[in-house]
Amino acid sequence: MAIRVGVIGTGVMGADHARLFDRGIRGAILGSVADPDKERAKAVAGDVSVFSDPLMLIRSSQVDAVVIASPDHTHRDIVMACLEAKKPVLCEKPLAIDAAQCLEIVRTEEKLGQKLVQVGFMRRFDPCYAELKSTLQSGSIGTPRIVHNQHRNAQAPEWFTAHMAVTNSFVHEIDVTRWLLGAEFVRGYVTEAPRTGDAPKGDPLMIMLETDTGAIVSTEVFMNAAYGYHVHCEIAGTSGTASMAHPALTRTRLDRAERGEFPENWIPRFADAYRIQDQVWINSLLDGTHANEGATAWDGFVATSIAEQLVNAIETGTPVDLVLPERP
Repeated sequence: MAIRVGVIGTGVMGADHARLFDRGIRGAILGSVADPDKERAKAVAGDVSVFSDPLMLIRSSQVDAVVIASPDHTHRDIVMACLEAKKPVLCEKPLAIDAAQCLEIVRTEEKLGQKLVQVGFMRRFDPCYAELKSTLQSGSIGTPRIVHNQHRNAQAPEWFTAHMAVTNSFVHEIDVTRWLLGAEFVRGYVTEAPRTGDAPKGDPLMIMLETDTGAIVSTEVFMNAAYGYHVHCEIAGTSGTASMAHPALTRTRLDRAERGEFPENWIPRFADAYRIQDQVWINSLLDGTHANEGATAWDGFVATSIAEQLVNAIETGTPVDLVLPERP
């Protein structure tokens, strides 16, 4: 039996998911796509049906599970429709536009008594991060005490703000660091780099967090680093350290110099992560575990809630105690 997947949103991410389910994920087929731009949707859909209304796709008898890759502000309503239809859903981050909407989804899923929601924090499936987690679990570097993250983009759009650097970019570090350490954040502080010349306000940022396990987490978010897309993580423990190697698979030595290429954006860097994420999600649906390995609705809520509280820290310029409600 193959899971028939409906993809909502046919932009960059939606088109990539559709391609994977069309011919790259075992046990799944592309069942349908939906997008208000029907011509763009048709270009992605191939021979499958196309809807302009995502609710029609969710209700279709030709769709067993749904991927949401539509604009952020649409996520809440579409996820809730999937829950109403009791269809599993993989939602690209964010789960919803704010923490209140995320928590509404968490509580709705809890009332159903069935895990149907997975959030697309794909770094959990990236081979580099997976090996870091295995190293931590082995105990070889001891107890993690310091985590250093780098999140650099070549160039951000002019409309990108310091707040968005936290809510749209740093949320990945929030989720993957919680997952790596098995810890929660209890305190945070954000420093904006002084503005110089033509540099945009709020770029870069340095974000400092403390965990309930006694670790310190520093993250540089630099949206206009110019040279390419670069994500890096190093963990210092009580017995040693572990860090990602250079992201390039090969290095060249020419003209008295050694080189390794950085990608232009996140798509080639995390291509394996997206493929593995989609395959594991389908496997979980086929074996009945439902979103057992990926980020849950609660994880989606936590990421958005922590990001919102850190935005407040930007506004006040002071450290903030990070507070979460009791988990349902």
